[in-house]
Amino acid sequence: MKQKLPDLRAAIDIGSHSCILLIAAFETDESGKEKLVPKIQKVEVCRLGEDIYESGKITAERQEELSRILSRFRSDVHALGAKINEAVATEAMRKAENSEEVLDSIEKALWKRPRIISGEEEASYTYRAVTEWHGEDIVTIDIGGGSTELCFQKKSMSIPVGALLLFKKMGAVPGPEYKAFAKETLKNNPVKAFAKKSVFLVGGTATALAMVFLNIPQFDYEKLEGIEMTLNDLEMTITRIVNLSKELRSALPGLGGGRSDVIICGLYWLRSLLERLHVETFRISTAGLRFGILYPPQEEILEPEKPKRKFPFQKKNLTPEVQVEAEHAAE
Repeated sequence: MKQKLPDLRAAIDIGSHSCILLIAAFETDESGKEKLVPKIQKVEVCRLGEDIYESGKITAERQEELSRILSRFRSDVHALGAKINEAVATEAMRKAENSEEVLDSIEKALWKRPRIISGEEEASYTYRAVTEWHGEDIVTIDIGGGSTELCFQKKSMSIPVGALLLFKKMGAVPGPEYKAFAKETLKNNPVKAFAKKSVFLVGGTATALAMVFLNIPQFDYEKLEGIEMTLNDLEMTITRIVNLSKELRSALPGLGGGRSDVIICGLYWLRSLLERLHVETFRISTAGLRFGILYPPQEEILEPEKPKRKFPFQKKNLTPEVQVEAEHAAE
């Protein structure tokens, strides 16, 4: 008797730093609950955020590279006899003045037109993904390249601050000006509704932090999923990374290919958020947006917190372009 092949589902997340392909299948766990289990995850650099921060548009050259990345993703999915169930784009495409033009080029490469989702939708999808694995009484924080999303039950918000944006303003290691920046940003984007709750950190910053903390050279979601860290662990990890030269920093687990340039900014911002949320510990999840969009729609739509989304720096003050990396991913 032939073994039944899993019903594979594919999702693509087009972000400010990178594009992520997830091929997964629903499997029944020991409790009888269906769980979305990753089979293949691939991450490739797209750097859409660099163009947005410099000119407000995604250049033709960047679009061509993006099309090549997504064509490879499409080929991988079709080679397995699967189809692309969902494709979404986030902060870079939300801000791009030529987003429709970019969507046209993506559709030709992917054979599917992505949805540009709001920051609050992004937060809600991420929350759905993590709560399917860890329960609902949690707060999710997703620090991306261009924005940060928080969610708790029906409350969600997006703050227009990410690791890449901070790097372009402040460099690899933020100076004294960072303290005023964080204070002003959190004043304009209050997070009180998410305070004093169990926190799960999601996204590239989370994965890189966990890999450095555990000294795991290759991405392995089973080893990383759910690990707990304290604020002291975070502080020691930041100190460890900051004290290394640029060359040695990039040799740390999870920090190759440009992630070493932006990781410190991401961790500074994480520390500021955790202090404002009054929490001493947090956990890591490798689930995220790409998982959330594959789950069936929920009956209720999470209501946004409607943050002011103010940012104290203007685009004209941003520093030159930065390299970013694709995270290590594994089957």
